[in-house]
Amino acid sequence: MRLLSGADLREPRALCLLLGGSAASVWLLSRWVTARRIRNTIRSARERRETALQHMERSACALRAQHPVTDPSGILSMSLVELTEKLQAGALTPEMVLGTYMSRTLEVTRELNCVTDFLPECEEQLQSLQERSDRGPLYGVPISLKDNYNYQGHYTTLGLIKNLERPASEDCVIVQVLKKQGAVPFVKTNIPQSMLNYDCSNPIYGQTLNPHNHKKSPGGSSGGEGALISARGSILGFGSDIGGSLRFPSAFCGVCAFKPTGNRLSKIGLVSSCPGQKSVSAMLGPIARDVDSLVVAMRALLCDDMFQLDPTVPPIPFNDEVFSSTRPLRIGYYETDGSTMATPSMRRAVLQTKDLLEKAGHQLVQFNPPMVASSLFELAMKGLLADGGSTFLDNFKGDRVDANLRTQVTTYSLPSWLKSLLSVVVKPLFPRLSMVLQNTRGVSSVKELWKHHSEVESYRQQFIALWRAQGLDALICPILGPALTIGYPGKLSSAVSYTILYNLVDFPAGVLPVTTVTPEDEESLKTYEGHYKDLWDKLLKKAVADGVGLPVAVQCVALPWQEEQCLRLMKEVENLTKLERRP
Repeated sequence: MRLLSGADLREPRALCLLLGGSAASVWLLSRWVTARRIRNTIRSARERRETALQHMERSACALRAQHPVTDPSGILSMSLVELTEKLQAGALTPEMVLGTYMSRTLEVTRELNCVTDFLPECEEQLQSLQERSDRGPLYGVPISLKDNYNYQGHYTTLGLIKNLERPASEDCVIVQVLKKQGAVPFVKTNIPQSMLNYDCSNPIYGQTLNPHNHKKSPGGSSGGEGALISARGSILGFGSDIGGSLRFPSAFCGVCAFKPTGNRLSKIGLVSSCPGQKSVSAMLGPIARDVDSLVVAMRALLCDDMFQLDPTVPPIPFNDEVFSSTRPLRIGYYETDGSTMATPSMRRAVLQTKDLLEKAGHQLVQFNPPMVASSLFELAMKGLLADGGSTFLDNFKGDRVDANLRTQVTTYSLPSWLKSLLSVVVKPLFPRLSMVLQNTRGVSSVKELWKHHSEVESYRQQFIALWRAQGLDALICPILGPALTIGYPGKLSSAVSYTILYNLVDFPAGVLPVTTVTPEDEESLKTYEGHYKDLWDKLLKKAVADGVGLPVAVQCVALPWQEEQCLRLMKEVENLTKLERRP
């Protein structure tokens, strides 16, 4: 019998022979086959992306040669409103604009790793735009899409190996509407594996970086969008949000984003890692460099095309009367939510914005959102993982778990009895961890699930009643910031309280940058202890440290179906902030 060589040992049969065909060898063989399949699949996906980006580079060169632009930086510096005006007037052509943005996107993704796919169909769409007699409001505007938007012929991965098996069979409804309105989708962008995380890394495409500081996370799960928009690689992007997934990247990267009420826009064709859960409302929305761009996007989407393609969406067009109103508003505010203590820069951002609004003639009143900590754990977390995390964990079978998700996956994978036991053991020293363990056990029956849905609705009505009692038109509050250091978001799911609250009650919410971290903020951070003074408070302090110069945002909120009121407040804050910054 000959000795096995190194080459032999790379073959599964040789491994089985070496181990005598035992149960251990079968297990080892299975692991070996799975690991090799994962490696090969990831390698193929990365090669496919590289091929797509090379195609994009050739297309950009061709467009620039055929439609030369004397000042590309001028196009990149235009606002969406300015760009659409020039496209509509014919001062710029869609080819000139697309070629310019393609080139810039390639530069940005080489630095930040934010693009996962090129959509070459955009070149055919340019031809169809020339043949159309009508020019939609987004005529010729190049747009970027988060990975989870189905686009015919392309993969919707969620950063998961299992989703690399077959491409989407058709465009999601929002992409169809955007095309009808003249927009030109040209790239898809990176996300964290499974999207249930607010960092931006997965085993297929790797880590996306923050354009302001490469040690910091761009946020997630729409992190590729946040990074690309901030670095001027795209003028308008679209993401999704189930706990802050649009708002975190915008806050971390210093841009604007808007999450509408849960059914204001069509979600048909958007892919989720936890389909079927109803407790926490997911929604898609636009992300851009200014508030006017968000308004342009919402006006374009709230059209007959969308209402016909998805009749479950209420046919409510954009209300310009509400958005354009100049009447003084009664605005609630809070500096901290009682669950995650606001960092010094977060608190200052809200108070500065409050002062600016008061000076502009608006009335600001203190608002205390009810029971945020219990709503986070007992309603939002329990609802998202009502099946004990089973649906979420199914995504990782036969896959490699990204380092940024290991804490979550490990916690959710614990047996229910062990979660219950550990919850009791750790409660005296770490009450928040106890709540996580208890509420990730899920519900035990359909009856308990219905009871949970009833509790969520009761909390929502309690929130609305408190809002009504104070006669509020809108609200400003903190958004987590500045950007966390890469690797920390997966360990700090407790810090999503400021954002997931408005998915739970299903209110429209948007964020916009209003300031940057100052040396004084950094100095004040040294005495930060948090509400609980536990491990998570200490981790958050470390995660946001070294943030001088990073953007800090505020969050604006309105009642359900009052998107225009929320956007009006965002525009008011943006205008006042710009005036304050003028010398």
